[in-house]
Amino acid sequence: MSTALLLAIATASIVILLLLVIKTKVHPFVALLIVSLLVAIATGIPADKIMETIFSGMGNLLGHITIIIVLGAMLGAVIEASGGAESLAQRFSKSLGIKRTVAALTMAAFILGIPVFFEVGFIIVIPLIYGFTKVARVSPLKFGLPMAGVMLTVHVALPTHPGAAAAAGILHTDMGWLMMLGILISIPVGIVGYYVAKAMNLRQYHLSVDVLEQLQLAKPEGKPKNDAPPPGALMITGLIVVPILLIVMGTVAHTTLAEGSTLRSVMTVIGTPAIALLIALGLAAWLLGVRRGWSKEKLEDLTGRAIPSSASVILVAGAGGAFGKVLVESGVGKALALTLETLHLPLVPAAFILSLALRASQGSATVAILTTSGLLSQAVGDVTDMQRVLVTLAACFGGLGLSHVNDAGFWVVTRYLGLSVADGLKTWTVLTTIMGLSGFVLTWLVWGMI
Repeated sequence: MSTALLLAIATASIVILLLLVIKTKVHPFVALLIVSLLVAIATGIPADKIMETIFSGMGNLLGHITIIIVLGAMLGAVIEASGGAESLAQRFSKSLGIKRTVAALTMAAFILGIPVFFEVGFIIVIPLIYGFTKVARVSPLKFGLPMAGVMLTVHVALPTHPGAAAAAGILHTDMGWLMMLGILISIPVGIVGYYVAKAMNLRQYHLSVDVLEQLQLAKPEGKPKNDAPPPGALMITGLIVVPILLIVMGTVAHTTLAEGSTLRSVMTVIGTPAIALLIALGLAAWLLGVRRGWSKEKLEDLTGRAIPSSASVILVAGAGGAFGKVLVESGVGKALALTLETLHLPLVPAAFILSLALRASQGSATVAILTTSGLLSQAVGDVTDMQRVLVTLAACFGGLGLSHVNDAGFWVVTRYLGLSVADGLKTWTVLTTIMGLSGFVLTWLVWGMI
Protein backbone atom coordinates (compact mmCIF):
# COMPACT_ATOMS: atom_id res chain seq x y z
CA MET A 1 0.00 0.00 0.00
CA SER A 2 1.36 3.45 -0.92
CA THR A 3 2.61 5.88 1.70
CA ALA A 4 0.09 8.53 0.65
CA LEU A 5 -2.82 6.12 1.03
CA LEU A 6 -1.65 4.94 4.46
CA LEU A 7 -1.37 8.53 5.67
CA ALA A 8 -4.79 9.35 4.22
CA ILE A 9 -6.34 6.37 6.05
CA ALA A 10 -4.71 7.43 9.33
CA THR A 11 -5.98 11.00 8.96
CA ALA A 12 -9.48 9.84 8.03
CA SER A 13 -9.57 7.46 11.02
CA ILE A 14 -8.87 10.26 13.49
CA VAL A 15 -11.50 12.50 11.85
CA ILE A 16 -14.07 9.69 12.01
CA LEU A 17 -13.20 9.02 15.65
CA LEU A 18 -13.67 12.67 16.59
CA LEU A 19 -16.99 12.83 14.73
CA LEU A 20 -18.23 9.69 16.48
CA VAL A 21 -17.27 10.95 19.94
CA ILE A 22 -18.01 14.67 19.64
CA LYS A 23 -20.90 14.87 17.19
CA THR A 24 -22.78 11.58 17.53
CA LYS A 25 -21.90 11.11 21.25
CA VAL A 26 -20.73 7.50 20.86
CA HIS A 27 -18.88 6.36 23.97
CA PRO A 28 -15.10 6.68 23.38
CA PHE A 29 -14.55 2.99 24.15
CA VAL A 30 -16.97 1.91 21.41
CA ALA A 31 -15.78 4.60 19.00
CA LEU A 32 -12.13 3.57 19.40
CA LEU A 33 -12.97 -0.07 18.73
CA ILE A 34 -15.00 0.83 15.61
CA VAL A 35 -12.22 2.99 14.18
CA SER A 36 -9.56 0.37 15.04
CA LEU A 37 -11.55 -2.21 13.10
CA LEU A 38 -12.03 0.12 10.12
CA VAL A 39 -8.32 0.99 9.95
CA ALA A 40 -7.32 -2.67 10.19
CA ILE A 41 -9.62 -3.58 7.28
CA ALA A 42 -8.65 -0.55 5.16
CA THR A 43 -4.89 -1.10 5.55
CA GLY A 44 -5.08 -4.79 4.67
CA ILE A 45 -4.27 -6.43 7.99
CA PRO A 46 -5.15 -10.14 7.44
CA ALA A 47 -8.67 -11.01 8.62
CA ASP A 48 -7.42 -13.61 11.10
CA LYS A 49 -5.00 -11.06 12.61
CA ILE A 50 -7.38 -8.12 13.07
CA MET A 51 -8.88 -9.05 16.44
CA GLU A 52 -5.57 -10.51 17.56
CA THR A 53 -3.98 -7.11 16.95
CA ILE A 54 -6.76 -5.29 18.80
CA PHE A 55 -6.60 -7.74 21.72
CA SER A 56 -2.82 -7.41 21.82
CA GLY A 57 -2.87 -3.61 21.89
CA MET A 58 -5.53 -3.48 24.58
CA GLY A 59 -4.12 -6.34 26.62
CA ASN A 60 -0.57 -5.01 26.69
CA LEU A 61 -1.72 -1.62 27.92
CA LEU A 62 -4.24 -2.93 30.43
CA GLY A 63 -1.60 -5.25 31.82
CA HIS A 64 0.40 -2.16 32.79
CA ILE A 65 -2.29 0.19 34.05
CA THR A 66 -5.31 -1.76 35.38
CA ILE A 67 -3.90 -2.69 38.79
CA ILE A 68 -2.33 0.76 39.18
CA ILE A 69 -5.53 2.64 38.34
CA VAL A 70 -7.74 0.50 40.58
CA LEU A 71 -5.38 0.62 43.57
CA GLY A 72 -4.85 4.35 43.02
CA ALA A 73 -8.62 4.88 42.97
CA MET A 74 -9.04 2.88 46.19
CA LEU A 75 -6.24 4.83 47.90
CA GLY A 76 -7.82 8.08 46.77
CA ALA A 77 -11.24 7.00 48.05
CA VAL A 78 -9.87 6.23 51.52
CA ILE A 79 -7.94 9.50 51.71
CA GLU A 80 -10.94 11.49 50.44
CA ALA A 81 -13.42 9.85 52.84
CA SER A 82 -11.15 10.54 55.80
CA GLY A 83 -11.06 14.25 54.96
CA GLY A 84 -7.29 14.02 54.69
CA ALA A 85 -6.91 15.55 51.24
CA GLU A 86 -9.00 18.55 52.27
CA SER A 87 -7.02 18.87 55.50
CA LEU A 88 -3.77 18.96 53.54
CA ALA A 89 -5.24 21.41 51.04
CA GLN A 90 -6.43 23.76 53.79
CA ARG A 91 -2.97 23.72 55.38
CA PHE A 92 -1.26 24.54 52.07
CA SER A 93 -3.85 27.14 51.06
CA LYS A 94 -3.66 28.92 54.42
CA SER A 95 0.15 28.96 54.31
CA LEU A 96 0.72 29.80 50.65
CA GLY A 97 -2.53 31.04 49.11
CA ILE A 98 -4.11 29.42 46.06
CA LYS A 99 -1.76 30.92 43.45
CA ARG A 100 1.38 29.84 45.29
CA THR A 101 -0.17 26.45 46.03
CA VAL A 102 -0.61 25.71 42.32
CA ALA A 103 3.04 26.64 41.71
CA ALA A 104 4.23 24.57 44.68
CA LEU A 105 2.28 21.50 43.56
CA THR A 106 3.62 21.89 40.03
CA MET A 107 7.17 21.91 41.39
CA ALA A 108 6.37 18.85 43.49
CA ALA A 109 5.00 17.13 40.38
CA PHE A 110 8.28 17.87 38.56
CA ILE A 111 10.26 16.11 41.30
CA LEU A 112 7.74 13.25 41.52
CA GLY A 113 7.93 12.72 37.75
CA ILE A 114 11.69 12.10 37.74
CA PRO A 115 11.57 8.59 39.26
CA VAL A 116 7.91 7.69 38.68
CA PHE A 117 6.20 6.85 35.38
CA PHE A 118 3.75 9.47 34.14
CA GLU A 119 0.49 7.51 34.50
CA VAL A 120 1.52 6.15 37.92
CA GLY A 121 2.54 9.54 39.25
CA PHE A 122 -0.60 11.24 37.96
CA ILE A 123 -2.85 8.63 39.57
CA ILE A 124 -0.97 9.04 42.88
CA VAL A 125 -1.57 12.81 42.92
CA ILE A 126 -5.24 12.64 41.86
CA PRO A 127 -6.44 12.59 45.52
CA LEU A 128 -4.40 15.75 46.10
CA ILE A 129 -5.84 17.44 43.02
CA TYR A 130 -9.38 16.60 44.11
CA GLY A 131 -8.74 17.70 47.70
CA PHE A 132 -7.28 21.06 46.71
CA THR A 133 -10.11 21.54 44.20
CA LYS A 134 -12.76 21.11 46.87
CA VAL A 135 -11.07 23.48 49.31
CA ALA A 136 -10.43 26.19 46.70
CA ARG A 137 -13.81 25.64 44.99
CA VAL A 138 -12.15 25.78 41.56
CA SER A 139 -11.91 23.44 38.57
CA PRO A 140 -9.53 20.47 38.95
CA LEU A 141 -7.85 21.75 35.77
CA LYS A 142 -6.30 24.59 37.78
CA PHE A 143 -4.11 22.07 39.60
CA GLY A 144 -4.25 19.07 37.27
CA LEU A 145 -3.19 20.59 33.93
CA PRO A 146 0.17 22.08 35.02
CA MET A 147 0.98 19.07 37.19
CA ALA A 148 0.24 16.57 34.42
CA GLY A 149 2.13 18.64 31.85
CA VAL A 150 5.30 18.88 33.89
CA MET A 151 5.17 15.18 34.83
CA LEU A 152 4.91 14.17 31.19
CA THR A 153 7.83 16.49 30.34
CA VAL A 154 10.26 14.78 32.67
CA HIS A 155 8.85 11.39 31.67
CA VAL A 156 9.90 11.87 28.04
CA ALA A 157 13.09 13.90 28.58
CA LEU A 158 15.00 12.12 31.37
CA PRO A 159 16.77 8.73 31.11
CA THR A 160 15.11 7.57 34.33
CA HIS A 161 12.30 6.60 31.92
CA PRO A 162 12.35 4.05 29.08
CA GLY A 163 12.05 6.36 26.06
CA ALA A 164 15.03 8.61 26.81
CA ALA A 165 17.09 5.74 28.25
CA ALA A 166 16.59 3.50 25.20
CA ALA A 167 17.19 6.44 22.82
CA ALA A 168 20.49 7.11 24.59
CA GLY A 169 21.47 3.48 24.02
CA ILE A 170 20.54 3.56 20.32
CA LEU A 171 22.33 6.87 19.65
CA HIS A 172 25.25 6.11 22.03
CA THR A 173 24.49 9.23 24.06
CA ASP A 174 26.23 9.99 27.37
CA MET A 175 23.62 9.31 30.08
CA GLY A 176 25.08 11.80 32.56
CA TRP A 177 24.97 14.73 30.14
CA LEU A 178 21.52 13.66 28.94
CA MET A 179 20.25 13.72 32.53
CA MET A 180 21.81 17.11 33.32
CA LEU A 181 20.75 18.85 30.12
CA GLY A 182 17.36 17.15 30.26
CA ILE A 183 16.70 18.61 33.71
CA LEU A 184 18.07 22.05 32.81
CA ILE A 185 15.85 22.32 29.72
CA SER A 186 12.82 20.67 31.34
CA ILE A 187 12.70 23.35 34.07
CA PRO A 188 11.93 26.28 31.70
CA VAL A 189 9.64 23.99 29.69
CA GLY A 190 7.73 23.26 32.91
CA ILE A 191 7.50 27.01 33.62
CA VAL A 192 6.10 27.59 30.12
CA GLY A 193 3.55 24.82 30.74
CA TYR A 194 2.55 26.37 34.07
CA TYR A 195 1.74 29.73 32.47
CA VAL A 196 0.04 28.18 29.42
CA ALA A 197 -2.17 26.11 31.75
CA LYS A 198 -2.85 29.24 33.80
CA ALA A 199 -4.04 31.04 30.66
CA MET A 200 -6.22 28.08 29.69
CA ASN A 201 -7.88 28.18 33.10
CA LEU A 202 -9.16 31.70 32.45
CA ARG A 203 -12.12 30.09 30.70
CA GLN A 204 -14.57 27.59 32.16
CA TYR A 205 -14.88 24.01 30.90
CA HIS A 206 -17.83 21.69 31.43
CA LEU A 207 -16.81 18.79 33.67
CA SER A 208 -18.19 15.27 33.46
CA VAL A 209 -20.90 14.25 35.91
CA ASP A 210 -18.65 11.50 37.34
CA VAL A 211 -15.93 13.98 38.29
CA LEU A 212 -18.43 16.49 39.66
CA GLU A 213 -19.89 13.78 41.88
CA GLN A 214 -16.44 12.73 43.08
CA LEU A 215 -15.59 16.33 43.86
CA GLN A 216 -19.01 16.75 45.50
CA LEU A 217 -19.33 20.06 43.69
CA ALA A 218 -22.59 19.17 41.98
CA LYS A 219 -24.46 18.64 45.27
CA PRO A 220 -22.40 20.02 48.15
CA GLU A 221 -25.28 19.64 50.57
CA GLY A 222 -25.05 15.87 50.20
CA LYS A 223 -21.50 15.69 51.47
CA PRO A 224 -21.01 12.87 53.94
CA LYS A 225 -19.68 13.70 57.37
CA ASN A 226 -16.62 12.02 58.80
CA ASP A 227 -16.89 9.92 61.96
CA ALA A 228 -13.72 11.46 63.39
CA PRO A 229 -11.67 14.65 62.97
CA PRO A 230 -9.70 14.65 59.70
CA PRO A 231 -6.12 13.33 59.84
CA GLY A 232 -3.21 15.73 59.87
CA ALA A 233 -1.52 17.07 56.75
CA LEU A 234 1.73 15.31 57.68
CA MET A 235 0.09 11.88 57.73
CA ILE A 236 -1.55 12.40 54.32
CA THR A 237 1.74 13.64 52.87
CA GLY A 238 3.44 10.54 54.22
CA LEU A 239 0.87 8.20 52.67
CA ILE A 240 1.33 9.83 49.26
CA VAL A 241 5.12 9.80 49.56
CA VAL A 242 5.31 6.12 50.62
CA PRO A 243 4.66 4.59 47.18
CA ILE A 244 7.00 7.13 45.57
CA LEU A 245 9.82 6.25 47.97
CA LEU A 246 9.27 2.52 47.48
CA ILE A 247 9.40 2.90 43.68
CA VAL A 248 12.60 4.97 43.91
CA MET A 249 14.21 2.50 46.34
CA GLY A 250 13.31 -0.38 44.04
CA THR A 251 14.92 1.37 41.08
CA VAL A 252 18.07 2.21 43.05
CA ALA A 253 18.35 -1.33 44.43
CA HIS A 254 17.94 -2.84 40.96
CA THR A 255 20.80 -0.77 39.57
CA THR A 256 23.23 -0.72 42.50
CA LEU A 257 22.92 -4.02 44.41
CA ALA A 258 24.53 -7.24 43.26
CA GLU A 259 22.42 -9.41 40.98
CA GLY A 260 20.90 -12.34 42.86
CA SER A 261 21.10 -10.70 46.29
CA THR A 262 18.09 -11.16 48.56
CA LEU A 263 17.78 -7.44 49.33
CA ARG A 264 17.76 -6.56 45.63
CA SER A 265 15.04 -9.11 44.95
CA VAL A 266 12.88 -7.87 47.84
CA MET A 267 13.30 -4.20 46.92
CA THR A 268 12.63 -4.90 43.25
CA VAL A 269 9.32 -6.54 44.14
CA ILE A 270 8.07 -3.95 46.62
CA GLY A 271 9.35 -1.17 44.37
CA THR A 272 7.08 -2.08 41.47
CA PRO A 273 4.29 0.52 41.16
CA ALA A 274 1.47 -1.97 41.78
CA ILE A 275 3.01 -3.40 44.98
CA ALA A 276 4.03 0.06 46.21
CA LEU A 277 0.43 1.26 45.81
CA LEU A 278 -0.89 -1.90 47.50
CA ILE A 279 1.35 -1.21 50.51
CA ALA A 280 0.21 2.43 50.60
CA LEU A 281 -3.43 1.31 50.44
CA GLY A 282 -2.89 -1.08 53.34
CA LEU A 283 -1.29 1.67 55.42
CA ALA A 284 -4.10 4.10 54.54
CA ALA A 285 -6.77 1.56 55.46
CA TRP A 286 -5.14 1.04 58.86
CA LEU A 287 -4.08 4.61 59.72
CA LEU A 288 -7.08 6.48 58.29
CA GLY A 289 -9.71 3.78 58.76
CA VAL A 290 -9.34 1.01 61.31
CA ARG A 291 -7.31 3.04 63.80
CA ARG A 292 -9.88 5.86 63.65
CA GLY A 293 -12.85 3.58 64.27
CA TRP A 294 -14.03 2.67 60.79
CA SER A 295 -15.74 -0.69 60.47
CA LYS A 296 -14.60 -3.38 58.04
CA GLU A 297 -17.87 -2.93 56.18
CA LYS A 298 -17.19 0.78 55.65
CA LEU A 299 -13.71 0.08 54.26
CA GLU A 300 -15.07 -2.60 51.98
CA ASP A 301 -17.80 -0.27 50.74
CA LEU A 302 -15.35 2.59 50.10
CA THR A 303 -12.85 0.49 48.16
CA GLY A 304 -15.63 -1.30 46.30
CA ARG A 305 -17.20 1.96 45.14
CA ALA A 306 -13.83 3.09 43.79
CA ILE A 307 -13.82 0.31 41.17
CA PRO A 308 -16.76 1.45 39.00
CA SER A 309 -15.41 5.01 38.93
CA SER A 310 -12.09 3.76 37.55
CA ALA A 311 -13.59 1.29 35.05
CA SER A 312 -14.32 3.95 32.43
CA VAL A 313 -10.73 5.22 32.55
CA ILE A 314 -9.37 1.69 32.21
CA LEU A 315 -11.60 0.69 29.30
CA VAL A 316 -11.10 3.87 27.30
CA ALA A 317 -7.33 3.84 27.84
CA GLY A 318 -7.25 0.17 26.79
CA ALA A 319 -9.20 0.93 23.62
CA GLY A 320 -6.75 3.76 22.93
CA GLY A 321 -3.95 1.21 23.20
CA ALA A 322 -5.76 -1.02 20.69
CA PHE A 323 -6.11 1.86 18.24
CA GLY A 324 -2.43 2.72 18.58
CA LYS A 325 -1.43 -0.91 18.02
CA VAL A 326 -3.52 -1.12 14.84
CA LEU A 327 -1.86 2.06 13.53
CA VAL A 328 1.57 0.61 14.23
CA GLU A 329 0.80 -2.75 12.60
CA SER A 330 -0.73 -1.04 9.56
CA GLY A 331 2.60 0.60 8.75
CA VAL A 332 1.36 4.18 9.13
CA GLY A 333 4.24 5.16 11.41
CA LYS A 334 6.90 3.74 9.11
CA ALA A 335 5.35 5.41 6.07
CA LEU A 336 5.35 8.76 7.82
CA ALA A 337 8.93 8.37 9.05
CA LEU A 338 10.22 7.48 5.58
CA THR A 339 8.39 10.47 4.09
CA LEU A 340 9.99 12.87 6.54
CA GLU A 341 13.41 11.22 6.25
CA THR A 342 13.54 12.07 2.53
CA LEU A 343 13.34 15.81 3.34
CA HIS A 344 16.96 15.79 4.66
CA LEU A 345 16.37 18.29 7.46
CA PRO A 346 19.14 19.38 9.88
CA LEU A 347 19.59 16.86 12.67
CA VAL A 348 17.84 18.64 15.56
CA PRO A 349 14.72 19.70 13.59
CA ALA A 350 14.66 16.29 11.89
CA ALA A 351 14.71 14.48 15.25
CA PHE A 352 11.93 16.68 16.65
CA ILE A 353 9.65 16.60 13.60
CA LEU A 354 10.07 12.84 13.07
CA SER A 355 9.29 12.10 16.70
CA LEU A 356 6.37 14.54 16.80
CA ALA A 357 4.85 13.08 13.63
CA LEU A 358 5.26 9.52 14.90
CA ARG A 359 3.75 10.50 18.25
CA ALA A 360 0.74 11.99 16.46
CA SER A 361 0.34 8.99 14.15
CA GLN A 362 0.50 6.10 16.63
CA GLY A 363 0.10 7.58 20.12
CA SER A 364 3.01 6.23 22.14
CA ALA A 365 5.72 8.74 23.09
CA THR A 366 8.18 5.93 23.82
CA VAL A 367 7.64 4.28 20.42
CA ALA A 368 8.00 7.66 18.70
CA ILE A 369 11.30 8.39 20.47
CA LEU A 370 12.73 4.92 19.83
CA THR A 371 11.70 4.84 16.16
CA THR A 372 13.18 8.28 15.57
CA SER A 373 16.42 7.29 17.28
CA GLY A 374 16.69 4.18 15.11
CA LEU A 375 16.12 6.19 11.93
CA LEU A 376 18.80 8.72 12.90
CA SER A 377 21.35 6.29 14.33
CA GLN A 378 23.51 6.42 11.20
CA ALA A 379 23.12 10.16 10.67
CA VAL A 380 24.68 11.08 14.05
CA GLY A 381 27.94 9.27 13.34
CA ASP A 382 30.03 12.44 12.80
CA VAL A 383 28.62 14.72 15.52
CA THR A 384 30.24 15.57 18.87
CA ASP A 385 29.15 13.95 22.11
CA MET A 386 27.27 17.08 23.22
CA GLN A 387 25.51 17.37 19.86
CA ARG A 388 24.48 13.73 20.18
CA VAL A 389 22.86 14.57 23.53
CA LEU A 390 20.93 17.43 21.92
CA VAL A 391 19.69 15.26 19.03
CA THR A 392 18.44 12.76 21.61
CA LEU A 393 16.65 15.51 23.55
CA ALA A 394 15.05 16.85 20.36
CA ALA A 395 13.59 13.40 19.70
CA CYS A 396 12.37 13.23 23.31
CA PHE A 397 10.60 16.59 23.14
CA GLY A 398 8.98 15.52 19.88
CA GLY A 399 7.44 12.65 21.85
CA LEU A 400 6.00 15.17 24.31
CA GLY A 401 3.73 16.97 21.82
CA LEU A 402 0.42 16.15 20.16
CA SER A 403 -1.01 13.84 22.79
CA HIS A 404 -4.47 13.14 21.44
CA VAL A 405 -7.11 10.45 20.96
CA ASN A 406 -4.75 7.59 20.06
CA ASP A 407 -2.71 8.12 23.24
CA ALA A 408 -3.77 6.25 26.39
CA GLY A 409 -2.35 9.11 28.49
CA PHE A 410 -4.80 11.52 26.83
CA TRP A 411 -7.73 9.45 28.09
CA VAL A 412 -6.28 9.05 31.60
CA VAL A 413 -5.77 12.80 32.02
CA THR A 414 -9.04 13.93 30.43
CA ARG A 415 -11.17 11.32 32.23
CA TYR A 416 -9.72 12.07 35.68
CA LEU A 417 -10.00 15.83 35.13
CA GLY A 418 -13.54 15.51 33.75
CA LEU A 419 -12.87 16.92 30.29
CA SER A 420 -14.81 16.11 27.13
CA VAL A 421 -12.84 14.99 24.08
CA ALA A 422 -13.24 18.40 22.42
CA ASP A 423 -12.04 20.24 25.53
CA GLY A 424 -9.23 17.72 25.99
CA LEU A 425 -7.97 18.57 22.50
CA LYS A 426 -8.21 22.30 23.29
CA THR A 427 -6.33 21.96 26.57
CA TRP A 428 -4.20 18.85 27.04
CA THR A 429 -3.24 18.41 23.37
CA VAL A 430 -2.41 22.09 22.97
CA LEU A 431 -0.50 22.19 26.28
CA THR A 432 1.69 19.17 25.47
CA THR A 433 2.40 20.51 21.98
CA ILE A 434 3.44 23.96 23.23
CA MET A 435 5.67 22.37 25.87
CA GLY A 436 7.20 20.05 23.26
CA LEU A 437 7.88 23.00 20.94
CA SER A 438 9.42 24.92 23.84
CA GLY A 439 11.77 22.03 24.59
CA PHE A 440 12.75 21.81 20.92
CA VAL A 441 13.45 25.57 20.64
CA LEU A 442 15.63 25.53 23.77
CA THR A 443 17.46 22.44 22.55
CA TRP A 444 18.15 24.06 19.16
CA LEU A 445 19.36 27.25 20.90
CA VAL A 446 21.86 25.22 22.92
CA TRP A 447 22.96 23.50 19.66
CA GLY A 448 23.70 26.93 18.19
CA MET A 449 25.82 27.92 21.21
CA ILE A 450 28.17 24.91 21.22
